[in-house]
Amino acid sequence: MYLMRRLFSWRITNPVLSGICRSFLWMLLGAFVLSLLLWGSGLQERDLSMYTYIVHGMAVLLGGLTAGQRAGRKGWYQGGMTGGFYGIIILMVGFLALDSALTGSDLLWILAAAAIGAIGGMFGVNLQKS
Repeated sequence: MYLMRRLFSWRITNPVLSGICRSFLWMLLGAFVLSLLLWGSGLQERDLSMYTYIVHGMAVLLGGLTAGQRAGRKGWYQGGMTGGFYGIIILMVGFLALDSALTGSDLLWILAAAAIGAIGGMFGVNLQKS
């Protein structure tokens, strides 16, 4: 019983790492919902580009929220770092798996992810800790 309680109470103490993990969980959930939407409707893959940006934005926002809440202070910094690292990881996966070239707009995408994460971190600091 002690082992089960210890396994389920395990928490990542680093705010940025916990925010990135939470971001990827939300991104996976959003990708699953988008795949169901693609499968169940007449949409084409090219029609989903706006929805993928929405999923990534919400994932970064909620990851920044988690990072800010775990940090307790400097939420904009913790959330911004979470969003920046999330953007870099997503671009690295696209570069390595899909062999897509890095462009100047990718830097803009990383900055946008960092800004959205910083906003989430600012809100996360002000949430009550459980």
